[in-house]
Amino acid sequence: MSATTTNEADVIVIGGGIMGTTTAFFLRQRKRSVILLERGLTGQQASGVNFGGIRRQGRALPQLAMANRALRTWQRSTELLGEDIEFLASGHTRVCYHQKDVENFDQYAIDARAYGLDLDVLHGDAMFQRFPFLGREVLAASISPLDGHANPRLAAPAFGRAAARLGAQVIENTEIVRVEKDGERFRVESAGGDVYWAAQLVICAGAWASRLTEQFGEPVPLVASGPQMAVTEPVPYVFKSSMGVFTSIKEESIYFRQIPRGNIIVGGGPGGPADTVTCRASVLPRNTVRQVAQLRRLVPAMAPLHVIRVWSGVESYLPDGEPVIGPSSKVDGLYYAFGFCGSGFQIGPGVGETLAELVDTGSTDIPLDVFSVTRFAKQAAPRSTIATS
Repeated sequence: MSATTTNEADVIVIGGGIMGTTTAFFLRQRKRSVILLERGLTGQQASGVNFGGIRRQGRALPQLAMANRALRTWQRSTELLGEDIEFLASGHTRVCYHQKDVENFDQYAIDARAYGLDLDVLHGDAMFQRFPFLGREVLAASISPLDGHANPRLAAPAFGRAAARLGAQVIENTEIVRVEKDGERFRVESAGGDVYWAAQLVICAGAWASRLTEQFGEPVPLVASGPQMAVTEPVPYVFKSSMGVFTSIKEESIYFRQIPRGNIIVGGGPGGPADTVTCRASVLPRNTVRQVAQLRRLVPAMAPLHVIRVWSGVESYLPDGEPVIGPSSKVDGLYYAFGFCGSGFQIGPGVGETLAELVDTGSTDIPLDVFSVTRFAKQAAPRSTIATS
């Protein structure tokens, strides 16, 4: 069925981040009419301010099917989108400082192979031969050669434009305040009083999602936090692989990537304050100072570098560190994808393609039960908890 008016479609997608724009894109590939509604601009919040890592390794094993699916889209992104979003298959490397984490690397590599992810784990001298610039506290490195990074400021807007070229209505600067099932259709109302209708509804509203899901009796304990991001002055392009520290000590968990024009992008460590009411997040100066110290620990040769800019955005986190993906347990035709806990960028196109398949056909071969919203049925936070962190 095609849309009969500009305010009616087969599917409404709320949220214009990487989840929403890719869902709209793949729905249009399946010839479903789509209205994508975004409160600000596409890719403006978590999807546009993150590190940009295209990282499959380190994910919970049930995420790998969608992460692998996403990688195929990243690899074809220029062809699919008709523009360059700066995807580089430069490889992704995790390193560690503690023996227990070395053992984790070895076991994860064994486990991940069954899910289609092949990793190379190097210890000691073999690792330093491959990465001679690493600090001598590093014990092991786990390398995912097909992964890499892309530009988050470009990706979600590009998917949104591609969806629009395929016929989706992409409507920005439209905050949604009321959602309900009215008979066989969903009624979606904006703060400005506009009303949209569709047979199916997909909520991909990030840190704001619970304000909508609770209207269907499915609140979730989302907490907002701001990634602490920084970029250095440009230096010669030598670090081809994106790299991060795996550790249970939050202050140690930094990561970096270098782009071809020479700047080094740095993230990780404790998050900063974020507010879903003002839609603002902050970088705390002490976090940047600690990032620089940890960067020098990881790669001593980076000690002279100067940070030239910092930024943040509003990300959403759930208590168990896993997202909500899949159908509502209460309302037919309602689907969710949010709460990616700072690691949604890479997997986004895989989630979008899976949701489009689920919405269009009613099923998918990728198991989603572990991501069900029902796991929070008895522990949802009060609304005030969701507003700030």
